[in-house]
Amino acid sequence: MVQKGLKLVVLFEGRDAAGKGGAIKAITGRLNPRVVRIAALGKPTEKELTQWYFQRYVAHLPSAGEIVLFDRSWYNRAGVEKVMGFCSDDEHAEFLKTCPEFESMISRSGTLLVKYWFSVSAKEQEKRFSERLTNPLKRWKFSDIDLASREKWDDYTKAKDEMFRFTDTPNNPWHIVEADNKYIARLNCIRHLLSQVPYEPIEHSLVSLPKITGATELTESDKNRTIKNYY
Repeated sequence: MVQKGLKLVVLFEGRDAAGKGGAIKAITGRLNPRVVRIAALGKPTEKELTQWYFQRYVAHLPSAGEIVLFDRSWYNRAGVEKVMGFCSDDEHAEFLKTCPEFESMISRSGTLLVKYWFSVSAKEQEKRFSERLTNPLKRWKFSDIDLASREKWDDYTKAKDEMFRFTDTPNNPWHIVEADNKYIARLNCIRHLLSQVPYEPIEHSLVSLPKITGATELTESDKNRTIKNYY
C-alpha cells in the first residue's frame, strides 16, 4: 500500500453484535497504525446536520498509502436512520439514489472501496446481547438502540434488502460475511480482503544491529519515577 501509494477504504456494516468491531481489531492488530486509521463516527453535530450528508465522511477518506476502516459508515442512513425515523423518507430516497454515484466518484479517484455486511442470526445476537448485559467488561457496548434493533428485526431486514437493491453495484458490490462464528468470520473477512488488494512481495535487506557500549536505560534519579513492580 505505502510503496505503491494506494488508497483503500473498507466499510463494515451489519447487525448489532455481528462482530464488526472484532474483525476490525483483528485486521489492524498486525498493521502499522501510522498507515491504518479507524473511522467510527458518533452522532452528527448540529453543524453537520446542515451539511451535505456525505460531507463529514469525505473528511476521513484516505490519502496515498493509507487504509481507512469505517466502523459503520454513510450507510447509517439506509439502516438505523431509516428504521428509527432519524431521517425523512425523502432523505432516505435521496441517499439510495446518490450513494452509488458517490461511491463511483471514490473509485474513479483511485481509491479501492470494499464493502462488508456482517450477518448474524437472531439467536446468536440474543446470546451476545445477554453477554454484554452480564459482563462488566462489555456492558459499555450495549445501548438503547440495541434494544430497538431487537424489536425492529424485520424492519432492519427490509431496510437492508432495499439498500442492497440500490447499492450493490458491479463496481462496488457488497460482500456478506456469515458471522455466527465470529472467529471464522474474521478469518474469512481477512482472507477476502487480502484477495481484493493487489500485492507484491517486498524484499527486505539484511540489517545488523550496532552494539551499544556504556549505556544504561534508567539513571539513579529515575528510580523515584518507576512504578512498583507487582509481578
